[in-house]
Parts: sequence; C-alpha cells; structure tokens
Amino acid sequence: MLIFNAILLIVFDFYIFFALRATKIKVAKTKWFAFVWWGYAISLLLGLYISAKFNIPLAYRSVILVAFFMTAVSKFIFIIILLLDDIRRGGIWIAKLFSPRKSKSLAGRVEELSEPLPEEPVHGISRSEFLTKSGILVASLPIFPLSWGMISGGYDYKIIRQKLYLPNLPASFHGMRIAQLSDVHSGSFYNKKAVLGGIEMLMGEKPDAVFFTGDLVNNVASEMRDYQDIFAKLKADLGVYSVLGNHDYGDYYFGREDSAAKRKNLQDLKETHRVMGWDLLLDEHRDIVVNNEQIAIVGVENWGTGRFPKKGDLTKALSGTEESPVKLLLSHDPSHWRAQVLDTDVDVMFAGHTHGMQFGVRGEHFQWSPAKYVYKEWAGLYEEQQQQLYVNVGFGFLGYPGRVGMLPEITVFELIKGEKPILS
Repeated sequence: MLIFNAILLIVFDFYIFFALRATKIKVAKTKWFAFVWWGYAISLLLGLYISAKFNIPLAYRSVILVAFFMTAVSKFIFIIILLLDDIRRGGIWIAKLFSPRKSKSLAGRVEELSEPLPEEPVHGISRSEFLTKSGILVASLPIFPLSWGMISGGYDYKIIRQKLYLPNLPASFHGMRIAQLSDVHSGSFYNKKAVLGGIEMLMGEKPDAVFFTGDLVNNVASEMRDYQDIFAKLKADLGVYSVLGNHDYGDYYFGREDSAAKRKNLQDLKETHRVMGWDLLLDEHRDIVVNNEQIAIVGVENWGTGRFPKKGDLTKALSGTEESPVKLLLSHDPSHWRAQVLDTDVDVMFAGHTHGMQFGVRGEHFQWSPAKYVYKEWAGLYEEQQQQLYVNVGFGFLGYPGRVGMLPEITVFELIKGEKPILS
C-alpha cells in the first residue's frame, strides 16, 4: 500500500507540474517554483516512508498523514479538471485533423501531430488557461473543511440517545441504560486531554452497562500504552463488555500470515482489555441477571464480508442462550448482520467499523456519507422484522486525523419493554 500511494502521488505530481508549465502562468515557469514543487513532493514521500517504517512520535506522524491526505485530495481534484480539459482539446484536435473543409497532404497532417493541442481563446484568456486557474481554486477548496475537521471535528464528541423497543424484555431490565463506544483507534490519538473529556462525558451518563464494539488500536497493542488508564475509567454496575475488530489482529502490520510476534501482539491486546476491567467476549456470552430475570450479552470475534477477517463463530457464541428472552450481540462489522445474524434469534446487534467514513452530513432525520455506497447499514438504527442493528460511527479516527460532519459518537441506549410506537 505504501508503494502504491507513493507511485500514485508521483504520477499526480508529474502530470500537474508539466500541465502548469505548459500554461501562461508565469510563476509556474520559474526555477524556484520547480524547486518548491519537487522539494515538497520528495519531503512528503520521505515523511510517508519514515512514518510507516519507524516508530516516530505520534504528533509528527499525524502531521505527515494530514499533509499527505490533504495533498492527495487536492491534486486528485485538480487532475480531474486537467483531464477533462485534455479530453476537450483532444476532441477539437481530432475534429480539425479530419475536417473536410481543408485538404492537407499526409505530410502536413503528420506535422500537426507534433503541435500542441489547440486552445480556444475566451475573452482574452484561453479556455485551457481558464480551466487551469479554476482548477487551482477548486482543488484548494477541500483544505478549509479538512483543516476544520482536524482542528475541531476529531474530538468533538457527540452523545446520541436511542431507545430500543423489545417486546420480550424482562420487566427488571425496562429502562436499562447501555453506552456504546466503537473504533477507538488509539494509535491515531494525539490529544490525551480531549480523549479523557470524551470518557468523562460518557461516564456522566451513568450507564448500567458499557459495550465496546472493536478496533481498540490501529495495528499494535502498545498503542494503548498512553491511553490505557483513561479507558480503564469506564465502569458500570452490570459490566463493560468488548469484542475485537479487524484492526485488533495486527494483520495490517504483521501481515496475514501467522507468526510468533503477531500472536504475542494479540495476546498483549487481550491482556489490555483485562487490565482495563473490560470483559472481552471471544465467541461467547454472559448472562446478566437482575431480580431472577436474565438477558444474554453475546460477543463474537470479527466477522466481515470481502477481505476482512471471518474469525467469529456465531453458533458457538449463541450456544447456551436458548432460554434467554433477549439476546444482545456485539459484532464489529455491520455486514455480519445480513450475512448471518438475521438468520438467528438475536434481538439487537451493536456494530461499528464504518466510521461514517469520517465525512458526511448527519441530522435528526437525514444522514449522508460516501459510506452508504459501501455498506448497506453504515450509521444509526436499522430494523428488519423484530430484529435491530445499531451502527456506531466511532469514537476515534483513522488515516485522516479528523472528522467533517460525521462527529465522533457516544451512543446511550435505553431498553424499553414493549412494541415500538407507530407514528401517525
């Protein structure tokens, strides 16, 4: 992936650099412009390599990743505009080449092949120059929301309250409050005070139980070293329950093949859950009993469609829950719901994984994100027959160290005995 990103950025750099040099923009033709352009490009690639291969301080790594992300987005937008202009000019060139209005010898036509693609002047400025300058302006626009997303969005925790109606819920659990966190990705954090504020916000809700639905780290267990004490503050009378996500297995760092280092890392991560007081559910369940009535909390290892690990064994996890009137399932990837969970008697599944792509719009009655084109269920509550799925868009962030519109989420559920009211 690192090599692919580097090659892609180099291709972008060459294409845009020579396109700018071919315009009438005087600055683009100077030596210092070339020095700044290629100096920045090489520095960015070098920084990307160092951040991937060496254990540099997180603050520096974040700056490098931000610079790469913003540069790549801006250049990608600019390239689209340049490509459209090249296609336009190419069409004009081909049309003129084969125009029946002028008869030219074969030699004359061959000579035209070496000439620049034609440009049509528009009120003193060529259409290509107009598009190029417009492209520079448009390509710079993402810098503003992306910058604000880093300054404010990444730690702007939002509490979302959600009622869950369960006809079979034992009366003793009516009104039970459950808080959900997902996708911490501690390796991306660089502001301990802000993270602590988010956890204190959650504890201020006084939940009866806490669910964590996977991806505690980006790659390795040691990423939790500076944040373990903060997340250990999560306490609830009926317990804190957790499961693993796709990033927790270390596949993106150690590779998919088994190794001693990879096994040790996973064991260290499991130990981190234990030290924090979290009950890590590995294809198993826990019965919660209140006043001689019970419900089952079920947790599976990561199970995702496509390239994501399919480690979870739902049948094993549900074994022994046959007598439980309500089953609440923690499973990291929401695609698990349609793939397997809907064929069981699980009442509610709690998931994360999508992050809402950390970009979008989310209101009380409307939400949109590019995530909707990847996942059928990507944020909020979904219902099918008597079964429900809730997808939390995450507490942390990955890659881009911020969020635009899709704010970090703390979900607080209230369990209600009975049918959901029908709104008129």
